[in-house]
Amino acid sequence: MIAIPLTLGVEEEYQIIDPKTHDLTSYIQEFLETGKTVYPEGEFKAEFLQSQVEVGSKICRNIQEVRQEIIRLRRSARDVARHAGLAVAAASTHPFANWTKQEVTAGIRYKQLMEQMQGLASQMLIFGFHIHVGFGGEENNDLKIDVMNQLRYFLPHLLALSTSSPFWQGRRTGLKSYRSVIFEMLPRTGVAPIFHSFSDYHALINLLAKVGSIERDEQTGNPDGTRIWWDIRPHPKFGTLEVRISDICTKIDEAVCIAALLQSICHKLIDLRKNNQSWRVYSSHQIAENKWRAMRYGIDGNLIDFGREQEVAMRDLALELMSLAEDSARELGCWNEVRYIETILNEGTSADRQLKVYDQAIQSGRSEQDALNLVVDHLIEEYLAGY
Repeated sequence: MIAIPLTLGVEEEYQIIDPKTHDLTSYIQEFLETGKTVYPEGEFKAEFLQSQVEVGSKICRNIQEVRQEIIRLRRSARDVARHAGLAVAAASTHPFANWTKQEVTAGIRYKQLMEQMQGLASQMLIFGFHIHVGFGGEENNDLKIDVMNQLRYFLPHLLALSTSSPFWQGRRTGLKSYRSVIFEMLPRTGVAPIFHSFSDYHALINLLAKVGSIERDEQTGNPDGTRIWWDIRPHPKFGTLEVRISDICTKIDEAVCIAALLQSICHKLIDLRKNNQSWRVYSSHQIAENKWRAMRYGIDGNLIDFGREQEVAMRDLALELMSLAEDSARELGCWNEVRYIETILNEGTSADRQLKVYDQAIQSGRSEQDALNLVVDHLIEEYLAGY
């Protein structure tokens, strides 16, 4: 039995939608005020744009608690939205909302972001899904970095299984995760570099703060590592390993599956370490190639197996990944959740289902706007489907 706790936490960013127009609506301030009245513990947080709301789970000991938390948080957000005649949905881009018409949330952090990023910041009309894996105390910081280095290889697979952003500004992009394109316009994003130790990582953070690339926390004086937005990063405040590459999953079962798979892979990598083994650490440019393929094609493309030096269908790799994670998943009690990968392969990701709704509407003679509206209705319906 592994002594590392491998606790889990998730953060989801939802779209706030006016069901009459099917468009996003700037409602976050009212959302927060209503939320404080009904949920005094502070369920909801503002995000950069006022049409977004962020939720964060409690620390979860297992995947069953993750499922309970996601259901609770999604229901809470839905109920607050309904109180105002609005709706919420989970997808990493809205099918047609215009970023030039969005209102920025008030606050010094967002003001600083606008000042630094200028026109790039305004285009961040995207919605993420962040999974935190807890490794215990600071004594495991080097282990965390070791797992992070190896885990980078698997991140394109997680993205391919979670894609939910095929549309941007009312057009079909041809990509399954257009959110990834938009987000990587910012600095300090994309594939994380390789670090030799936690002190090696910390040295970079200190350097970036010293030269003014990132701020220091006003209270502690420590570098603000949250201004680094790699696909995977050590979280400076929570002490977790935070995986940020995934699109937000439209269905709860999908989100739970991705979290369970991530926990199982971490468990597997730690198990290998106990036996003086490890997964090969690949270069950033190799992983970036696979990430592009995942962004473009999702589960219907090919990723590169660098060990075999050949491309392999993502669908086959997903099944191989299930096999690799099975022992750990069974030990963690999340094998049924990991096996949901088979359902994703059969039914498609959210991106695949959105495109199916859109294509069927166009083929039936509906206008493009009507087709996009139907995609929005579909997202709202799947947000809490079955719960």
